[in-house]
Amino acid sequence: MDLTGLIEGYKSFLYAFSEITAATLELVGIVIILLGTARALFRMVRNSRRPSAFNVRVGLGQSLVLALECKMGAEIIHTVIVRDLKELATLTVVILIRVLLAVIIHWEIRTESLSERSSADSSNTQKGSES
Repeated sequence: MDLTGLIEGYKSFLYAFSEITAATLELVGIVIILLGTARALFRMVRNSRRPSAFNVRVGLGQSLVLALECKMGAEIIHTVIVRDLKELATLTVVILIRVLLAVIIHWEIRTESLSERSSADSSNTQKGSES
């Protein structure tokens, strides 16, 4: 077996392995979104009498951030199999958009969590002063 055939075989293996891995990560991201949405809706319905018990936006946002991380991992793996500069430019834009979305969702979760804590603290303070 010559070196050229060995290199071509390795490239074929790397291409196939990268495609399978990226597709698996994308599937995991989709499953996380579906499960996170179902979980958030279930908790929302279950805690409908106590709306402060679970914040749907925070729960769903956490699932979306995790799913975006999986999707970004798949896009990064796609960089292994990029054939030309146009594909690389498209991939770069997709990754940047997903990073921006992840940062925005993370910021929103943090803001919502801080808002929840401050409202819980103020209600606890009011209960303490009433007794």
